[in-house]
Amino acid sequence: MDFSLKHLAATTLMLASLSSFTTQAADNITAQQSAAILKTFSDTSVTDFRQFLGSLAKSDLAKADHLGPTISAFQANKTLSAEQQNEIYRLLGIYARLKYGAAATETLRELVEIPTFRVDGVAQHDNPEFIKIGDKIKGLAQSFNLNFRNVDNRVYEISLEGSGKEVVGIHAHADVVPVTPENWVLKDGTRLDPFKVTLIGDRMYGRGTEDDKNGIVVTLYAMKIIKEEKLPLARNFKLLVDTTEETTGDAIPYYFERNPTPNYNLALDGGYPVVIAEKGSGTVMATFARRNAEGKGAEITSMTGGLATNQIPSRSVATLVGADNPAELAATLEKDGADYAKRNGGDFEVAAKVVGKDVQLTVTGVSAHSSEPESGVNPVARMLDFINSLDGKVALKHNQITDAARYAADNWGLDYLGGKLGVGFSDEFMGPLTASLTYVAEDDKAFKLAVNLRVPKGKSPEALKADIAEKIAAWSKQTHIAASFTYSISEPMYRNPEGEWVKALLAVATENLGMEHKYGTSAGATSVHKLPNGVQFGLARPEVKYTGHTDGEFKTVEQFQLDLQIVTEMIGRIGQLPTL
Repeated sequence: MDFSLKHLAATTLMLASLSSFTTQAADNITAQQSAAILKTFSDTSVTDFRQFLGSLAKSDLAKADHLGPTISAFQANKTLSAEQQNEIYRLLGIYARLKYGAAATETLRELVEIPTFRVDGVAQHDNPEFIKIGDKIKGLAQSFNLNFRNVDNRVYEISLEGSGKEVVGIHAHADVVPVTPENWVLKDGTRLDPFKVTLIGDRMYGRGTEDDKNGIVVTLYAMKIIKEEKLPLARNFKLLVDTTEETTGDAIPYYFERNPTPNYNLALDGGYPVVIAEKGSGTVMATFARRNAEGKGAEITSMTGGLATNQIPSRSVATLVGADNPAELAATLEKDGADYAKRNGGDFEVAAKVVGKDVQLTVTGVSAHSSEPESGVNPVARMLDFINSLDGKVALKHNQITDAARYAADNWGLDYLGGKLGVGFSDEFMGPLTASLTYVAEDDKAFKLAVNLRVPKGKSPEALKADIAEKIAAWSKQTHIAASFTYSISEPMYRNPEGEWVKALLAVATENLGMEHKYGTSAGATSVHKLPNGVQFGLARPEVKYTGHTDGEFKTVEQFQLDLQIVTEMIGRIGQLPTL
């Protein structure tokens, strides 16, 4: 997700104009009843859907849940009522877990093992790993008797054909954000390979398990089930697998320049139940030209941060060279760091140690997707603010990194709501603007530092950009610190939910997950941001921290299986509606 995420606040919809869209759905098989069916048949071999229904019809569960008439009517090919159709597709989702849950989990493992992150200097469509995953998806689709098209290695298209002309686009993406392997360590010391699925308890650790290879897998298997069961569809479905969602975002536009846009669009790259609003995303990129260090003391020669603008890492490391007494400097930084952490919440650590003749300063926080900074503890912001706080206390030479530290401390600080700069605002439904210091890069010419913005409706991108630029320009004039800045801010997405299809989506998600029957909003933008009739439909739960983009990303087996159940039901149910 994102662009990443990529996460959401499933906020209760407060707007009166939408109150008519939040009524309770008609009764269907409950989450508790589904769990009972799964438990009863978990050790039973199911060969096909009708055989499963036949076995269920003979059980006490069918009698207790009054499913007998629905199953009998379906088996006899009789016309079903709308309620009966919904029950059948709920049962189809349950069958999907029983029949293909293990196979889908293995497929997810295989996709995670392909390291599909951006490589500098290599276009995604020329990257061998993207070609490899495209071939893997092609093999799966063809073995499932689904139509496959590789659109110039930018988008992989898998089609499930129905009888009508309408097309529902299901969006997922094959690319992932980069990793810092040494940061993939659990609290008990267990080291993880980001590109191997490691099962610990119910958690499947691995890059892409949550964002977003899981979405590819569950959709493929849902399509497979509907195809092999020959279930009727009144419209067509296309799974569109993006390859640049986490980076340039140019693959989907490339696809739509050459192919028609689906009539309806669902991103399986955000949050449940149905997200109708996405904040706009933006970047304030500051570039500090490398300069000769001035003054006396040690010099900070390097610093690490996020590898992408939408990624808050778990730690930031700075290297200090040229200290007269490295051990004494390390001890001072350790003591000052402990005091700094205590003054600022105590939820992060500052450590310093001697490495050779240098001193390594490390700030350890909690990684998060930059769209939800409140779920993490940003070590980049704390490293820069701490470095700036040392001025006058510790002998440090001034260079481009100390310039960046002062810029960060003066304008952004540890506040992720834009309050330090005075640009914060909020929308009642979409929530507040957030601003996260994330991406750090340096070369022999400059040190770069990015602030990732997530912007609700309420202020135009142009007005916000001008406001930020004016305040930073005033700061630069006052401090005489030379830096160049670039700004990019996109419009937020806000949709008024209409139509039977959105009502069906809401019912499928909330009933299976036991959630309140309300629409949600997201801080993470997806590939449906600018598409017609576009909403997010999972696959993240709003009450659980989103782990995409974090060190130690994981998906639980239970939730992955539930996603397979939900997406299968969704395609069947949306597919058979007379009108959307």
